[in-house]
Amino acid sequence: MRIHVDRDRCEGLGMCEAMAHEFFELDDDDVMHLRDETPAEEHRGQVAAAVASCPVLALSLVD
Repeated sequence: MRIHVDRDRCEGLGMCEAMAHEFFELDDDDVMHLRDETPAEEHRGQVAAAVASCPVLALSLVD
């Protein structure tokens, strides 16, 4: 699985970071960076919940 970020949609709101800080990180300018673009399958539930929490639908999972 791979995390995909639509940079045109991302507003740096931080919901993903709050739910899965091991994989998402906002910098000082509220730009989101992926800490791990290809998380292990064992983290699918946590990452999927963080992806689903994005209020602007900027995140998706690609298998």
